[in-house]
Amino acid sequence: MATGDLHVSELSFRFAGQASDLLRVDQLSIAHGQTLGIRGASGAGKSTLLHCLAGIEPVDRGSIRWGGDDIAALPAAALARWRAQRLGLVFQDFHLVEGLSALGNILLPASFNSWRASPALKQRAGELLARVGAPNRRAELLSRGERQRVAVARALLFKPEVILADEPTASLDADNREIVSALLLDLVSEHGATLIVVSHEAHLLARLDRQLELRGGVLHEIEESHV
Repeated sequence: MATGDLHVSELSFRFAGQASDLLRVDQLSIAHGQTLGIRGASGAGKSTLLHCLAGIEPVDRGSIRWGGDDIAALPAAALARWRAQRLGLVFQDFHLVEGLSALGNILLPASFNSWRASPALKQRAGELLARVGAPNRRAELLSRGERQRVAVARALLFKPEVILADEPTASLDADNREIVSALLLDLVSEHGATLIVVSHEAHLLARLDRQLELRGGVLHEIEESHV
């Protein structure tokens, strides 16, 4: 079973103090290398679902099986290793560290494993920076579009089998939305990774293999053609 295969079964989630489930996913399966978009109204729980699939939010019930690993059942240390080795995350708010260069931000995940990145990893980070076309300036000097491009490159540093992106284009202008969307899809395709995107952007969602809508805590299939 490929690491990028996802099988969710009987998942439920609610925040502490809630009287009913925010999310209920009876079954969800995604093949390795597939791209999936999830849309829904604000407050529907899209980001929470993505955090559950990343193992960031613990579920109340059910299994989330990425390949042979049920991350809902992993102890904390094993879950942290799984995320570091298998998962790339792209956030709407970039989460870049000011004071670090673009290259330093791309290399930031390496600092969690070793105090110094290897020459090979530095070379890969440089190649990713060139690929996304962002200048190697300090994060606070980058435009919003450049910051998101750096964030996409950072998510791909370790060639993860799974990329989860939470509203990756929502805070960008129209030109940068197109640039970042194309970069994300091209890079994921080149790496053969599984991609799940939460987004309001119809144009981005329409470019993905499959779309789901989250309504009332339940995922509904959407039949739409690609653009």
